[in-house]
Amino acid sequence: MYLALINLLGMLLIALIVWWFWFSKPRAQPVSANLIEILVKNGVYTPARIEVSAGMPLTLRFLRQDPSPCARTVTFDDLAISQDLPLGKPQDVVLTPVRPGEYTFVCEMRMYKGTLVVKPSRV
Repeated sequence: MYLALINLLGMLLIALIVWWFWFSKPRAQPVSANLIEILVKNGVYTPARIEVSAGMPLTLRFLRQDPSPCARTVTFDDLAISQDLPLGKPQDVVLTPVRPGEYTFVCEMRMYKGTLVVKPSRV
């Protein structure tokens, strides 16, 4: 009886971990300004999902408060951008996303994950 309960709890914990790291999507934060501050702390980017219009010049200001070596770099694979993030100092990543789509940004080990959602411009 106890063994079955322990196995069930273990399976539920595994399912929760899989959902958290691979399937959960935070709600997009729409942005009207061209400067967005992103906090890097406790294993997450905050905000982790940012919505912008295509063609809008954009500055993402990362503030790393997490001393983990994993948080040292942020990478946008699809945009060919990689930037070191100094601990305790803001670091800007400047870009102008031109094509609508979703662009993931991650840490070196791909444990921290965020998404830049680029919507078609309304012009």
